[in-house]
This record gives sequence, structure tokens and C-alpha cells, in this order.
Amino acid sequence: MIVGAALAVASVSYLASIALGMLVATRRVDSSRFHWLHHALYTSTFVLAAAAVAAGLWREPRVGWVLLPALVPFALIPFVGTHGVRHPITGLVPAPFYLAAAVALLA
Repeated sequence: MIVGAALAVASVSYLASIALGMLVATRRVDSSRFHWLHHALYTSTFVLAAAAVAAGLWREPRVGWVLLPALVPFALIPFVGTHGVRHPITGLVPAPFYLAAAVALLA
């Protein structure tokens, strides 16, 4: 139960960060007044993903090991820059690991 909750909360944070990033990138939202929000979502997403990995490794090792690689792009994203294609690509790399972790949890 704890692993599912941790994965769900981490997933919601990740999806919110992606959604805001896409809205800003496509100029549907002007984030100049609250540019800190994407940074806060990134930080919470990284921390929550790490917590989900820890919970998974503790209670459901299969889920924890599947989600663990998602932490690598989260750790790299501050170094790839915010302009250009590397930032969104790096930000989307964890998506398959979240999906695979959900499938592993249900299996």
C-alpha cells in the first residue's frame, strides 16, 4: 500500500511538472511571475521519486528497481540547460520508468 501511494504521489508531481513545462514552452502560460513554480515541482518530483524508489526497494523491490533509473535524468536535468531540446528530452526520459513501475506494482 505504501509503495502504491508513494508511486502515485510521485507520478502526480512528475505529471504536473511536465504539464507546466509544456505550457510554458508552447507559450500558453507566461510563468514570468511564478517561474519558481517549475523549480519547486522539479524538486518535489525528484524527492518524491527518490522516496518512491526507497519505499519500493523496502517493500516491493521489483518496483523500486524498475523506478530507480528515473533518478538519473532527474539528477542530470540541472546540467543540461533550459533552452534547446536537451531539457525536455531529459525531462521525459523518466516517463517509461514510471509506467513500468506502475505495471510492476500491479503484477
